[in-house]
Amino acid sequence: MRVLSLTSSAFDDGALIPARHAQTGRDVSPPLAWRGAPDSTRSFVLVVHDADAAAGDGTDDLLHWLVWNIPGTANSLPEGMAAGAQLPNGVRQISASGPYYRGPAAPASGPAHHYVFELYALDIAVSQAPAALPPALTRATIMRAISGHVLAKGVLVGRYQRPAP
Repeated sequence: MRVLSLTSSAFDDGALIPARHAQTGRDVSPPLAWRGAPDSTRSFVLVVHDADAAAGDGTDDLLHWLVWNIPGTANSLPEGMAAGAQLPNGVRQISASGPYYRGPAAPASGPAHHYVFELYALDIAVSQAPAALPPALTRATIMRAISGHVLAKGVLVGRYQRPAP
């Protein structure tokens, strides 16, 4: 599998995510850019999760953003993606809170949390539209759908800790 270069002009890999992109700030999705996708890429899936927060029965982490059916010709997502389950060009999104980006919100007590941005280049367009499912099931459904179809993957990690009051 090839490696994608996934970056953000808002923060470097391993660095702190600015408050603008957190729930304590404006909760605006960060700009993302990527390169290195194979020519045969038909679509992308982006998964953003808090690797330090347990969710559900404790076997999963917290889903902050799942964006799928991003066109294979795309090489970026703009800052401030609009809310809504259905976006232009057939792009779909969800988070643990609803059909929009959910920014970091790690507690002020304890260490900073790690927010993992994973981008998958696929040889298929993901036609599933499970927006009626709970977010955790939507994520599981999408991940099952892309199994065996991943051409390349890129990872960007940002850290966040809520400021002390």
